[in-house]
Amino acid sequence: MDVIAAIATGSAAAAIGIVRVSGDGCHALCGRVFRAGNGGSFAGQTPRKLVLGEMLDRSGQVIDQGLAAVFPAGGSYTGEESAEFYCHGSPVVLQELLQALFAAGARQAKPGEFTKRAFLNGRMDLTAAEAVADLIDAETAEAARNAAAQVGGALARSVEQVYGALMDIASRFYAVVDYPDEDIEPLQHAEIARTLAESAARLRAILATAERGRVLKRGVAAAIVGRPNVGKSSLLNALAGYDRSIVTDVAGTTRDTVEEKVLCGGVLLRLIDTAGIRETADAVEKIGVERSRAALAGAELVLAVLDSSAPLTAEDEEILLAAARHEKWILVWSKCDLPTAPAPVLSFDAPHHAPAAIVEVSAHSGAGLDDLERAVAALYPAGTVPAGVILTNSRQSGAVARALDAVTAARQALESGMTPDVVLTDAEEAMEALGELTGRTVREDLVETIFSRFCVGK
Repeated sequence: MDVIAAIATGSAAAAIGIVRVSGDGCHALCGRVFRAGNGGSFAGQTPRKLVLGEMLDRSGQVIDQGLAAVFPAGGSYTGEESAEFYCHGSPVVLQELLQALFAAGARQAKPGEFTKRAFLNGRMDLTAAEAVADLIDAETAEAARNAAAQVGGALARSVEQVYGALMDIASRFYAVVDYPDEDIEPLQHAEIARTLAESAARLRAILATAERGRVLKRGVAAAIVGRPNVGKSSLLNALAGYDRSIVTDVAGTTRDTVEEKVLCGGVLLRLIDTAGIRETADAVEKIGVERSRAALAGAELVLAVLDSSAPLTAEDEEILLAAARHEKWILVWSKCDLPTAPAPVLSFDAPHHAPAAIVEVSAHSGAGLDDLERAVAALYPAGTVPAGVILTNSRQSGAVARALDAVTAARQALESGMTPDVVLTDAEEAMEALGELTGRTVREDLVETIFSRFCVGK
């Protein structure tokens, strides 16, 4: 493959900047833009050991002094001859070094091309490659741990157990058919049934992680709703840790939705602070109220806020009923640091849902915020699934679902007395789907689509 190069660090000025290079002939090419301080050739440097030297621009002028590392073919991230330069993080210096590499014969790497080459060269399977992007984009510690374990092959190993069991059935079946004169023990009905049942159970367990994976990767769309001046914006600011929304004593201050990502109970919430829901003649506020209703309708989690220091109003009751249409919602009594009004008796009849939790908070003092975090964590529990075995995108969950459907069909065919070749056809469909998951049988156009979502330099 030709030599590719890219800046692997961000575009803003930083203390350190990194330029990555990979491809056959990479070491000889890099020797034209780097002069090692020890006098040795670039290709002759000790693999994976930093060497101090000078970086040269296209005209051979020194543009920086820094470090470089040589990675041999078969022992690099991509599996090819590779190198990395560590210089001062000036965007100008990085661009000059990159242009010098282009002048020496390299070309600009495409998005995700380094990781794509690692996949094509067998350094990682497709689930590990996708996890590299997940690790870069991780916004919670749990998401990072899951991605890191997937890079290490945790998901692939779990899937390979099922693939291997199905392969054992298929290979023994074909051995008996192709070599009838050999003394090969034929597959028994009970053995096939047990293998298919165990495979289906494993696939169901893996597929059940998809919802948790979606929460890890995208977070939860959570709407804070309530009538004007009940403390919605104060709650958002308290959870965010800074004044994200304007807070005043004037009802109707928030006239549009305000969004902020916060970590609450270990769960990433995409919080939406909405305009107070009420009837209004103000044209601008009316638009804000309509957007609030839309945010409420589309929310995955609702935080319905009531003012504990004031009597319940008709507007409060309307908001509660709207929130109770959601399976996951929390009733938040705000301003618990103020004298409280008598608490009403609330009941929710079908098709409405009772709140998952009722918490009392004070955005001013911070009281009750821990209770709210525990309530959110209880709604989205981490569970007992080991890190790395959580599906994090629709491609993965779709492949596992197809494999489970095929294994289920194989079990039904076996139980209904179908011949072994019919059962094996379904088992092979399951293997095909699992092969697509790990990259054994993935289409070239799908590979292009997956890696095009990566950043340049990775």
